[in-house]
Amino acid sequence: MGNRNFLESIFEGSLWKSRLIVILAVIFGMLGGIALFVVASFDVWNIVVEVYKFVFHHYHPEHFHAKIIGGIIGAVDLYLIAVVMLIFAFGLYELFISKIDDAESSEAGSKILAIHSLDELKDKLGKVVVMVLIVSFFKKVINMNFSTPLEMLYLAGSILALALALYYMHKGEH
Repeated sequence: MGNRNFLESIFEGSLWKSRLIVILAVIFGMLGGIALFVVASFDVWNIVVEVYKFVFHHYHPEHFHAKIIGGIIGAVDLYLIAVVMLIFAFGLYELFISKIDDAESSEAGSKILAIHSLDELKDKLGKVVVMVLIVSFFKKVINMNFSTPLEMLYLAGSILALALALYYMHKGEH
């Protein structure tokens, strides 16, 4: 009986400590989020430079407005995906490693990033992913040409589907 307790305690201790492998996902999730923030910010900077050229040097490339809007929407898309990565990293850390003490003492961070179960993590990630899909849809639609009434009907139907998705996504909160 003494051997069993000793072996059992070694096995259970090893099993419990194996959860720390999640730290790899946390570290690389954070690095991925930071990389996306940097890339999106660089994209916005390039757009600002283009607008500067337009305003002060009267440089007006073809499809200027669509290019600017598409670039900004693309940057918003990258920022949202970066937020997904950060929420994922914070959630995994809180679920598997330890509570984040700084988040507990912060009023803003504790509500946004407080994750107490895997279902909460999936819910928060799902909401941000839906927002990413909506922004990606908007980016695609802005550059489309609608030539037939059927295409306009498809557009209206897809906008209705997105509106319903947002409605049901927020309805579950209350």
